[in-house]
Amino acid sequence: MPSIRLLSLGVVAALVLGFAPLSITGARAQEPPTIFAAASLTNAFQDIGKAYKEKAGVEPKFSFAASSALAKQLEAGAPAAIFASADLKWMDYTDSKDLTLKATRITPIGNNLVLIMPADKAKAVTISKDFDWHAFLGADGKIATGLTDSVPIGVYAKAALTNLGQWDKVKDRVVGAESVRAALALVERGEATAGIVYSTDAAIAKNVKVVAEFPAGSYPPVEYPMAIAKGQDTEANKALLAFLGGPEAKAIYAKYGFIVK
Repeated sequence: MPSIRLLSLGVVAALVLGFAPLSITGARAQEPPTIFAAASLTNAFQDIGKAYKEKAGVEPKFSFAASSALAKQLEAGAPAAIFASADLKWMDYTDSKDLTLKATRITPIGNNLVLIMPADKAKAVTISKDFDWHAFLGADGKIATGLTDSVPIGVYAKAALTNLGQWDKVKDRVVGAESVRAALALVERGEATAGIVYSTDAAIAKNVKVVAEFPAGSYPPVEYPMAIAKGQDTEANKALLAFLGGPEAKAIYAKYGFIVK
């Protein structure tokens, strides 16, 4: 009897050990993918994540921040399945560092640049090469946007002001924030006289109004490239990326005011 009992325990132990790795693997397979996404995609991607869960049974996790910060996080080894940037520069950067798979890249949407003010102080203006920013801002007024050397919205804003011949006149008035949503918040709280943000961010804010659109051609086209991270080109992630560029997602992008391609 003792020998039989020992044999039984041995069989049970072998079975447990044999099945344990499979169970862990199965659990990992069910972990939702993480998408690193530009801050301006927050609302649209949250809705798209819910729509994807209805279709695939898995709701992606998101990490929203400035594209520059996310690219640096990828470079530092932070895990992500997909990177969605608010400009070509930072997607090209991750491509050059072999952090994303260029062959998987899609660019389904774009955006526009607008000038906003707190809703209770908004006054419509027309931006041109002759626009008087000093009169508009007053003696101590500031313009909130992203960091102009790294955060995409700030880079676009600087390009627009430079092309309009206004950058040198207003650069000392520009407050660079860590993301477009941070810049938007400064204007919402009245801590900046005005802000340069994407039209989609202005549309979701309750306490600001668009007072002007930047002229077409004054800044490079705002594009949102998306790609799978290196080592993450699984069938599940390919399906998720396809969904991000598919008709259901595009309907959601359109609802939030993105330019759908």
